[in-house]
Parts: sequence; C-alpha cells; structure tokens
Amino acid sequence: MNSHDIQVAIYARVSSEQQVSSHTIESQLSILREKITADGCVLQPDLQFIDEGYSGATLLRPALEQLRDLAATGSIDRLYIHSPDRLARKYAYQVLLLDELQRAGVEIVFLNRALGDSPEDDLLLQVQGMVAEYERAKILERSRRGKRHAARSGSVNPLSGAPYGYHYIDTQQGNGQARYEVHPEQAPVVRQIFDWIGREQATIGEACRRLQQADIPSPKGKPVWDRSTIWGMLNNPAYKGTQSGQSDRAYAQVVDSRPFLVKIIRSTTKTRSSGF
Repeated sequence: MNSHDIQVAIYARVSSEQQVSSHTIESQLSILREKITADGCVLQPDLQFIDEGYSGATLLRPALEQLRDLAATGSIDRLYIHSPDRLARKYAYQVLLLDELQRAGVEIVFLNRALGDSPEDDLLLQVQGMVAEYERAKILERSRRGKRHAARSGSVNPLSGAPYGYHYIDTQQGNGQARYEVHPEQAPVVRQIFDWIGREQATIGEACRRLQQADIPSPKGKPVWDRSTIWGMLNNPAYKGTQSGQSDRAYAQVVDSRPFLVKIIRSTTKTRSSGF
C-alpha cells in the first residue's frame, strides 16, 4: 500500500488546565505531525483526536471514545501517539486499548519508542506503563498531603468547587486567605433538608418533593432535585464545619452537628437508601 493511501490518525492528551495553558498539547501535535510527514503520509484534519484537560487514569475521554469508535469500523490504518502514558496512565488500560486497536487492524506508532513483536518490546512497554502509573500515584499522594495541609490551615482549593450552601471567597476578596463562606440564600435550604430528614425522619424522596413544591431550584438550577444530590449532601462533612477525611475545620458550620442529630441522619441515610 502506498504511504499516501494509508489512513493515519493521531491521539494526544494533557491532563491538567496548567498543561493546556502552557501549550504542552501543541508540542505533542507538532512532533506527531512531523513524524507523519517524514513517513510520507498525509494526515486528514478529522483524524486528529485530542483530549485537553482529561486524566489518563480514566477511559471516559471524548476524543478517545471517538477514536475507538472509528477504529472499530476499520477506518484507521495507523495511529501515532507520543508515548504509552498519553494513551493511558494505568497499565491495564494500555493493554486493553492496544489489544482493541490492534484487533481492529490499527498499527500503533509511539514516538518515544518502537512497538515491536519481541518479548523484550512487550516487557519494555509493560515497565513503561507501570512507571507512568507509579508517577501518577505519587502525584496523587503529594496532592493529598497538600490538600490536608491546606485544610488544617483553613485554606481551600477553588478548583474543587463550593458545596451547595457556600460560596467561594478568593484571596483578593479574603485579604490573602481563600475560603468558603456560608451562602445566605442556600444555607437555609441545607438546614431545612437536614431538619426534614434528621428530625422528621422524612425519606430523601419526600425531601425532593418538598423542595420542588417550594419552587427551590437544585444546585444545577433544575426545578427537580436528584435524590443522589441530597444523598451527597447528607454525607458531606463540610456542612458541620469539617472537610472530608479531616478533623480540622475548613468550612463555616451550616448545620447542627450535635451528636444525637448526626446519629439520626446517619441511621436514616443507611436504612432508607433503598427508598430514595
């Protein structure tokens, strides 16, 4: 087959907004396009699959899903990727995707190494995948420690989003200290939900109906509340003034955290999970 007749595609990914803003994706694309040109192939614009701001620890990525769907139809002959960890961070996902694509007749080309058929090549790919997964785990651990320290010092991460009932105060508004403050309109709704379920022992479904009857929009602005939304609120320690997994207060308290009320809420959410 003539190289110009080969249907080639590229896949590129960066996982964070910082990488997106620093044009890391552009450097990947530039190298991939240069390789395709050097191989004498032609890249069609609609065969460039790019996931910006998506983690390699999940397979739920828009461009990746489009690539897999198209490959399954036999429309791609060769796929260029910078390195295995751009395809996936987890070794198991790498194996799954490579096997799936190769079964569809797609030739995989990694720029940082050739993918051969020898046991040594397979071993190198496995090691590279495991190293990428290890690096990912270390990043998550450092992030966890950083968040724990921030919670103890009263700081918050704005990227995590403010829970319903709070609004975010940035460092400029908060005199150098970012924090969440109680939302004057949403906080009473949170207290009402906890009161219905904690004191009146109403079901989560009943709480949803009462909120709809009162014309109170959901956190996403919908007229109908999802049961999962209220379930998440009941299990969110932020409302009693703590952050998940931490004993240090990082939020202003919204609901009564007296032991008897907390005990009622916990027992209610457990025994009524099938009725919500």
